[in-house]
Amino acid sequence: MRDRPETDLTRTFRRLIDQHGPMPVLRYMGESNARYYTARDPLGAAGDFTTAPEISQMFGEMAGLWLADIWVRAGQPANPIYVELGPGRGTLAKDALRAMASQGLRPDVHLVEGSEALRKVQGGVLAGAQFHDTIDSVPDGRPILLLANEFLDALPIRQLVMTEKGWRERMVGIEGGEFAFVSGPNSMDDAVPEAQRAAPAGTVIETCPGAAALIEAVARRIDVQGGAALFIDYGHVDARSGSTLQAVKSHEKLDVFDAPGEMDLTAHVDFATLDTIARREGLASSLTTQGAWLGAMGIALRAKALAKASPSRADEIEIAVERLVQPDAMGELFKCLAITARDWPRGAAFPEGERRKPEAT
Repeated sequence: MRDRPETDLTRTFRRLIDQHGPMPVLRYMGESNARYYTARDPLGAAGDFTTAPEISQMFGEMAGLWLADIWVRAGQPANPIYVELGPGRGTLAKDALRAMASQGLRPDVHLVEGSEALRKVQGGVLAGAQFHDTIDSVPDGRPILLLANEFLDALPIRQLVMTEKGWRERMVGIEGGEFAFVSGPNSMDDAVPEAQRAAPAGTVIETCPGAAALIEAVARRIDVQGGAALFIDYGHVDARSGSTLQAVKSHEKLDVFDAPGEMDLTAHVDFATLDTIARREGLASSLTTQGAWLGAMGIALRAKALAKASPSRADEIEIAVERLVQPDAMGELFKCLAITARDWPRGAAFPEGERRKPEAT
């Protein structure tokens, strides 16, 4: 029996499992992250993880210039709104908005954020920002310029596992007094793509209903209101199997059962599926890697200019660029999904034509 300190949510989950039986991974992850994000600032050296906007201002500047470029080429439509999903400390928005302003774009700011702790931080950085619990309350009738960095990976996933009796939903139960993965009682064969149904026992596949619903909602809003969206996250573009569920606390990986509600649970984003959903809605959708996108956007030139203006920071700036773009750092693991309205120009720095497949990671 493993010695784990019990969190409040650990005790709640134990009681629920004792009373009602195992719970789906979807629920375990969803309730854990809801508790985790509600009352904390998880970012930075003193937090649990560091995101690209915290590594360098250049990341946010490239994102802001990407949106500004589309807006300019679309004819500078009036009254656009900037929307960010999960804006963290407001760092990405601050840098992106500064870059947009350099091109004459000064949109109203709307932030989709559920954490009261983070809203306070964001409000101090972004004066006049308006907050929303979901994208549903974001104003309609105006073009949307949307960014979402490391947002999709925290949405709860559903896992299916192949057993000797066929496909079952993967659940969280209790064995030997500890949380453990178990298989559900009901057949899930019909929920598995035909090409994967004959997989060997133990195979796990993942879906993310929340991410699929979000991309569909964003695509429909953009289709009606005009605009563009850029999603950046870690994930894959080829069909694959295996559990990608992981936990992080204090910049270290933990077992996913160690401290529910007190650690960040994430999973790889299935970008191929999200790309298909956007295209199904009739929008232009493109995929590439973060490294390729930042390179095409001119991050090297921006780094050179920053280093020239502040020579004492040249090494720091170079290290930040390498961390963001190199294949063995964030460059290949992180992918970029661009969605643009059918009557708007396609986003810069993305391949034209068929979807480009980044190397598997």
